[in-house]
Amino acid sequence: MKKIIVMGSTGSIGTQALDIVRRNSDKFEIVGLSANNNIELLLAQTKEFKPKYICIRNEKLYDELRFNVDPEIEIFKGEDGLCELATVIEGDVVLTSIVGIAGLKPTLKAIESGKNIALANKETLVTAGKLVMEKAKENNVSILPVDSEHSAIFQALNGENRKSIKNIILTASGGPFRTYSNEQMKTITLEKALKHPNWSMGDKITIDSATMMNKGLEVIEAKWLFDIDLDQIEILVHPQSIVHSMVEYIDGSVIAQLGISDMRIPIQYALTFPERNLLELPRLNLADISTLTFEKPDFCKFECLKIALDALKEDGIMPCALNAANEVAVDLFLKQKIDFLQIPKIIKESICDIKNIMSPTLDEIIKTDLLVRTLILKKYDSQ
Repeated sequence: MKKIIVMGSTGSIGTQALDIVRRNSDKFEIVGLSANNNIELLLAQTKEFKPKYICIRNEKLYDELRFNVDPEIEIFKGEDGLCELATVIEGDVVLTSIVGIAGLKPTLKAIESGKNIALANKETLVTAGKLVMEKAKENNVSILPVDSEHSAIFQALNGENRKSIKNIILTASGGPFRTYSNEQMKTITLEKALKHPNWSMGDKITIDSATMMNKGLEVIEAKWLFDIDLDQIEILVHPQSIVHSMVEYIDGSVIAQLGISDMRIPIQYALTFPERNLLELPRLNLADISTLTFEKPDFCKFECLKIALDALKEDGIMPCALNAANEVAVDLFLKQKIDFLQIPKIIKESICDIKNIMSPTLDEIIKTDLLVRTLILKKYDSQ
């Protein structure tokens, strides 16, 4: 039995991960769960999976949770509680699906305690890629990607000599506004932005997909995850979301991973690796799909993508600043305090004010993240 801790169990990835555990109760045991605010769902999950430990990030909900949970279950709370949950001795694998930089410290703590990581929190590598990968190497820890694109690359690289890689090709759906004109981009509402054509995801990542910032963050993540240079990473827009990503080798071979748009496939692979388990889902039927298309991304229309790649070129603290600015800008858009086209504007102007730090420490990363958030909220949240 592989013992799993799910950080962010009430979110989109977390609930799908628990569905995988539910389907494989003879192979997996849940020892820990965490949630931010969704106490009702956390209570239902606790009742079903009977973990020894749970954590509520919102400390104000601790008393209500304690009142409704078996006294034998240990409850952690707050940011420190997430780190405690990530290091409990019973856990074998920590699935990190907390949204944003909030996942960084718990992931580092889990790595330091020798636990393998099923990584669904891309911000961990975006903000602190060098630091995280060095810690993983020091502690002989595997980081297994959960994102569909990085899982596809991971599978395409399996058994291959890394020196034979020519390029990694990340595919992108293009989001709901791929075919919009520049004039139409000015008409985007929150309701439109939250309607992804292919994937069912949380609100934040859905908006990131609509701006294509998500793909920029994935490029940064891929650079660290696969130890590859930026000029070896290509992006192709693939509206059908069937080819999840590809690897091109020096002999001209291109290996791709294909599948339906269901996150349970990469989640299960990360949890069962190196084995593959039966997963009863609809099967990919290429004859029904008939046509697969690919195109170059429009960097002018989707400025967030270019801003992300520029931040990676600068390296150092800049991807952290980028991530913080994006998280705040997206949150302001979700609260309908800014327009869709203000998201890249806010990100760009915010990171221009940050002085770069090469090889930043964890402390410098946390301070930069807070500084960027403070600067943006001071200017926009009061409007």
